[in-house]
Formats: sequence, C-alpha cells, structure tokens
Amino acid sequence: MDSVDDQNLSIGNIGNVNQSLLASIEQNSGAQNANDSGWKAKLNIPERDHRVRTSDVTNTKGNEFDDFCLKRELLMGIFEKGWEKPSPIQEASIPIALTGRDIVARAKNGTGKTGAYAIPILERCDPGRDEVQALVIVPTRELALQTSQICRELSKHIGCQVMVTTGGTNLKDDIMRLYDQVHVIVATPGRILDLLNKNVVKSSKCSMLVLDEGDKLLSQDFKDMLDSIINHLPGDRQVLLYSATFPVSVQHFMRKHLNNPYEINLMEELTLKGVTQYYAYVREKQKVHCLNTLFSKLQINQSIIFCNTAQRVELLAKKITELGYSCFYIHSKMNQQHRNRVFHDFRQGLCRNLVCSDLFTRGIDIQAVNVVINFDFPKYSETYLHRIGRSGRYCLAFHKFFIEIFQTLITI
Repeated sequence: MDSVDDQNLSIGNIGNVNQSLLASIEQNSGAQNANDSGWKAKLNIPERDHRVRTSDVTNTKGNEFDDFCLKRELLMGIFEKGWEKPSPIQEASIPIALTGRDIVARAKNGTGKTGAYAIPILERCDPGRDEVQALVIVPTRELALQTSQICRELSKHIGCQVMVTTGGTNLKDDIMRLYDQVHVIVATPGRILDLLNKNVVKSSKCSMLVLDEGDKLLSQDFKDMLDSIINHLPGDRQVLLYSATFPVSVQHFMRKHLNNPYEINLMEELTLKGVTQYYAYVREKQKVHCLNTLFSKLQINQSIIFCNTAQRVELLAKKITELGYSCFYIHSKMNQQHRNRVFHDFRQGLCRNLVCSDLFTRGIDIQAVNVVINFDFPKYSETYLHRIGRSGRYCLAFHKFFIEIFQTLITI
C-alpha cells in the first residue's frame, strides 16, 4: 500500500505531466495556427484587379470564401484564380447548394454565376470515387470551353478531373477520354445525350446537374434533349438552374423536375449597373459610317459587334478591316477548330474588335470588353439583354464627347 507521501508524489508527478501536456498542446496549437495563417502567403495569387466594380458584384453581406467551410485545396484554387470575395449570387447560392437542395437562381450576366455552381460542385466532388459525379450543361461550345477551364483552375489542388465534350469535335476522342477517370463533365446538350444513349457515360452516380443559361437550354431547340438527359440521371439528383431571364418554359421545367427548389432572384433591374445604353437611329446604308465614327471617337479596350446572320458577320468584318481596324469574326457556321482559335486569340487580346452572331451572347466572359455594339438589332428582347451583358461588370468612365457623339448620331 502506498504511503501518503507516495500518493502526494504521484499526484505531483501527474500534475507536472498535465502541465507539460498542456504546454505541448499549446505549442502545437500555436504552430498549427501559424501554419493556418501562412498557407495563403504561399499561393500564386495574380496581381489584384484595381478596376472599379459595379454594385452588381460588390453589394454583398460581407461574407468571405473562408466562411463557407470549403476544403483548403478548393480555397487555394479560388484565391489563385484571383477571386477575392464572393459576389452576391455566389454568396446566396453556395451555402444552399452545399446542402444538396435544388436551386433556381436568376441573376444578371457577368455577376459570377459560374463560380456560384462550380464551387459547391467541386466541394462535394470526391476524387477518390472513379465515377461521374456532376454534369454541367451549357448551350454553346464556347461557353463549355470557358466553363470547363474555370472548373479546372478551381480544382487543380483537389484532384477532381474535369472533361469538356461538345458537338463539332471527334466523338471517338471523347469516348476514349471517358475510359480514364472523370468526375465532372461540362457539355453541350446534343453531345452529352449522344454519349448517354451509347452508355459511354455512366450516370447512375451522377448526383449533381447544372443547367447554365437555363432559358436557352429550355427553349424549343434543346427542351426535348434536356428531358431525355434527366431521365438518365438518378431520381435523387440535385439540380441547379441559373439564368438571367425566366420564360414560361423554365417555370414548366421547375414544376416537372425540381424538388422544392430554393429560389434566388437578384434581378431588381434587367441590365448591369455598369452598362450605359445609347442608340443611333440611322438608315441601313449609313451604319458603316456610324460605326467608323464610333471607332474613331470611343476609347475601346475591346469591342463586340453583333449581327443577325453569318453572312452579315463576314461582310461587316471585311468592311471594318478595310477601314483600317483590327477585326476577327466568328459565327456558328465556322468549323469548331477555327472558332476555338478565334475565341482564344480574342480573349488573349490579339485583336481589338470581334464581329459575331448570337453565338457569343451566352455567358462568355472577356473582361477587356468595354463596348458592345448591336449593328443589327436582335429579334428578341432576351437576346438583347444577353448581348449587352458581355460588358458592364466594371464601372467604365466615358468622356463627355462620348455622349455628345450619340446625341449627334440620334439625329442622323
């Protein structure tokens, strides 16, 4: 039997051990906190963008990306992408999407919708599972390429494999790619439906479906395809639908395929606050002269000029080149490889002006574009909204003569 002194000695030793243990824990905790606070400093973060942003992307509740309890590897991709704080649509969408609930979100073009769904998809993606877990559907090939690139950049520290598949490319190449590990597929409707029908894409575990530019995807051009695609997915999938406009077709789709969706509407007005609109009332034969006047007077970083047909796109591009201005053109009748090259080169700033059809109205984000010109007025109001949404995320200051030019043109 131990003596009282032995017991006191034992108790004293235990006290010393506990103090040592606490000191060790505090030391390790301090080291861990130091590591936690220092990991951002090691990231390859791009130079900060000092352009003034409009309230469409700054009017938030003050949340940070860190507040969403995201994986550190995903945060690393977010910060290395140059994203500093979540935009309003991201702030409203990400927490809900992470719970697995369906979402229908209406927000203006150029406000960060891609990040609003890409971040929760990549957070919920498990790179250890060799199966397709998320499907992102967009209406155009160019938007698919852009979206897949953003997903790859965000996921580069996670290990999630992102694949893009669109019409106009080699189907055999896509089939071969699917033999390797793929977690997220970004696709246009026709191509992904083809792969699903051939049973090349195993969709039984695909629990997340995103429809970007939902109003276009649910138009008569794609509606039947979308219904068929959804029939290939499990019944307990999550659906995230994003669009700037919500026609009746979107409402029908919601009632048919979504389960108690969380609705987000950030559309107090139709256009971005950074977009100032002017019109010039001119005869058809005066349009090129009017355009030449604008080119000579405006301070253009990059411009997009819209025409209604492929033939008019090519004719106008030729006229602009003859006037002495650098110009590319792009439309849906060009082969995919040529379109990809034009899209890439314009984004890289190799040309100041791009003449295009409505191929470029959906979701394309080229930050240097500060002027959008409707050489031909669009047939539908929704098309007009998407066209002018190619500019305006940033506040752009124009000199007084800019307004005077348009006041003069209105009287032509």
